[in-house]
Amino acid sequence: MPARLVVLVSGGGTNLQALLDACADPAYGAAVVAVGADRDGIEGLARADRAAVPTFVAKVGDFTTRDHWDRALADRVAAFEPDLVVLAGFMKLVGPAFLDRFGGRTLNTHPALSPSFPGMNGPGDALDYGVKVTGATLFVVDAGIDTGAIVAQTVVPVEVDDTTATLHERIKAAERTMLVDSVGRMARDGFTVEGRRVRLG
Repeated sequence: MPARLVVLVSGGGTNLQALLDACADPAYGAAVVAVGADRDGIEGLARADRAAVPTFVAKVGDFTTRDHWDRALADRVAAFEPDLVVLAGFMKLVGPAFLDRFGGRTLNTHPALSPSFPGMNGPGDALDYGVKVTGATLFVVDAGIDTGAIVAQTVVPVEVDDTTATLHERIKAAERTMLVDSVGRMARDGFTVEGRRVRLG
């Protein structure tokens, strides 16, 4: 049976689309069984609809507390019995209730080579610092910000004439390839998380 993926999105869903395209090949070893979002009317949900994948929305503002939202989000995800949860441009931090249920099998990407340049402006921070290479990191989500155990990294050279926008676009392209390759390997071969080490296969 293919590994069951629930993908959470907040925007355009380009990483989601890359996963949907990969999952169309039975040899990939995974299937997107649901797509969740924290807001309505986004292209990520439309991509899921076009692929006939079930969707759900859990808006933080619809709940009395952030913890209530976190528990509700976990319930919605759990209904689809995922083997892996992929945060694909999901712009909310999941909390303790979510990690209690899906810790160790929730993945996220960061547009920098962790542990360098955490937070929302990884490409710009890397450019400002003057590094010659940066890249993207796939990690297992923990309670910190971009601090989880590293699954994979990919390197992107910084060009002399780069702006934050041009650098970020190249990082995103490399990130999609890394995400698809790594999720496929995790689905087909399994993985273990031992402290800060993630072993595939």
